[in-house]
Amino acid sequence: MRVRSLELRARTVVEGFWKGLHRSPRHGFSAEFAEYRQYVPGDDIRYLDWKVLARRDKSFIRKFREETNVRCHVLLDLSRSMGYGSKTYTKLEYARTLAATLAMFLHQQGDEIGLLTFDEVARDYLPPRHRSGHLHAILAALDKPALGIGAALHAPVDAILSRGRMRGLVFVISDFLTPLTELKAPLSALAACGHDISLMQTLDPAEIHFTFDSAVNFEDMESGRVLPADPDQLRAGYLKKFNAHQQGLKSLCDTLGILHHLLPTDQPLETALHTYLSGRQSLGQRIDRKSST
Repeated sequence: MRVRSLELRARTVVEGFWKGLHRSPRHGFSAEFAEYRQYVPGDDIRYLDWKVLARRDKSFIRKFREETNVRCHVLLDLSRSMGYGSKTYTKLEYARTLAATLAMFLHQQGDEIGLLTFDEVARDYLPPRHRSGHLHAILAALDKPALGIGAALHAPVDAILSRGRMRGLVFVISDFLTPLTELKAPLSALAACGHDISLMQTLDPAEIHFTFDSAVNFEDMESGRVLPADPDQLRAGYLKKFNAHQQGLKSLCDTLGILHHLLPTDQPLETALHTYLSGRQSLGQRIDRKSST
């Protein structure tokens, strides 16, 4: 996060992730297991199932079905609450880097990647594409400041659904510090269209654990209201309400079949790429189930 360039920051994360995999993207995670078949001379022994060989003394090859490229949308919350940070960077800087990292990785995978920024209304929209210059356009859009008073998910969801209902991956990056009643309808609409949705909740550690230890003025970043308070008197009540909100958000996601990922801003960004891989696998399984019916 000390790197000033958003593109270089994202590239550092992606390249580090590739090195950590120690294998080619054409094998393993980007190909989905389909079935076994009998080994014949000349087959690549990397796909030989050694466990089956040990149990049955027969040689079988694991066949893989290459995944098709998918359409992906990244929705980024640019409301003022994202401007908070107890560290040397804010939630928004972390979220921007997260969005840029996902975009760069998806682009390298050959997927069509789109971006929609929002606050109380939908802001910049770049439709999913995979062509020269598109990634740079996304990175430029991500560098804009957070000016919105609040965040409303209805607007970006309506923008996506109004441009077609082709299924794909949707990543929503926000702190989700908004009433659950305002999230249910737009998330339900996305899920009803068959999208594979991941909520990537970006929160500062101080918001999660309420680590304040001396009298302080709390300022609402969206309304500007200032509240002088003693954290010791607020901690128990705050944590009770915060945990209830988190549990309600998780329950809503479970009901709708949505993946929920809590990403504290002190957590390595490689987690975002693991989230992408699990989401892509889930998407493939969902499409297969719908095709079979």
